[in-house]
Amino acid sequence: MKTTKRENKSGTVRYLHLAHNEWDPVKGRAVPKVLFSFGREDDLDRDGVKRLVASLSRLLEPGDALTATAASDLEFVCSVPFGGAYVLDHLWRRLKIDQIVTRVGQPKRGRRRDMTATERVLFALVANRALAPSSKLAAADWITHDVHIDGLDEIGEQPCYRAMDWLHEVKDDLEKQVFDEVANLLNLEVDLLFFDYPANRRSAFALAG
Repeated sequence: MKTTKRENKSGTVRYLHLAHNEWDPVKGRAVPKVLFSFGREDDLDRDGVKRLVASLSRLLEPGDALTATAASDLEFVCSVPFGGAYVLDHLWRRLKIDQIVTRVGQPKRGRRRDMTATERVLFALVANRALAPSSKLAAADWITHDVHIDGLDEIGEQPCYRAMDWLHEVKDDLEKQVFDEVANLLNLEVDLLFFDYPANRRSAFALAG
């Protein structure tokens, strides 16, 4: 930013300009070249400046744009997509699949098992299947580094395998309860439930009615 001053009857008036320094071989020094004038400082169109900054920020990566506009005492750490997983998570909960997962396969007697972690892993695998289909190893890396999953910051390959093994054990009960919930929630005559579950038991399930 370059500031110039002008004296008038009311006093000193300051003007703001967007300038770029260019080397002048004749003068032997850098000379500012005005690219755009913002007008008087006391009459600055701040909304216009915000629009200009937002427009220029689109040319940068999200992290670089944040770094360029953040306060000096802030440090950019990371940025991951959230929208797709957020929508799927709400749909998952709207269908009450989270509740079904936590209650199926529980022992008839004794202490109930905490299925919170397993439920989050299974949702993350379903989200990966919907948003970025990949192997379990790649899915674990995607969950850890490329997306935000509520309640699941990072995951390894083995927890994914264990969750799928557990899913195989409760498959019949889970299928029935999800079917009943979807048929009731959507008030539809559901004739067929597709359950994507290959023989090697290494793939997340997907539902359709």
